Amino acid sequence: MSAPKPQGFATASIHAGYDPDSLYGAINTPIYASTTFAQNGLNELRGGYEYTRCGNPTIAALEKTVAALEGATYGRAFSSGMAATDVLLRVLLRPGDHLIFGHDAYGGTFRLIDSVFAEWGITYTVVDTTST
Repeated sequence: MSAPKPQGFATASIHAGYDPDSLYGAINTPIYASTTFAQNGLNELRGGYEYTRCGNPTIAALEKTVAALEGATYGRAFSSGMAATDVLLRVLLRPGDHLIFGHDAYGGTFRLIDSVFAEWGITYTVVDTTST
């Protein structure tokens, strides 16, 4: 018996990240609109979810699917590009660092650095990325 054939991009975009629902057998990922999930007790999560802002089954399926499509082990979904930018900068930067980025970066990125990361002593230089 041969190994299963790897899924192509089109197949993975439909099937990766989600197994059929164990309760009802739904093949497509259900949309969980709940903002809060029941807990079995104090700090005892039921199924691993507490509040949608921290994750829910729909978001988890999206993250797994995108990771599979990108050939990654993990993926993270954010509610906005600025939320993703903020997390990335908080992970990479340390107080006193200097950042160099393109002049065509999103305007909110400049405001984020000026209003939040300036308090960390982060400085930056803007460069023209269209010129060598």
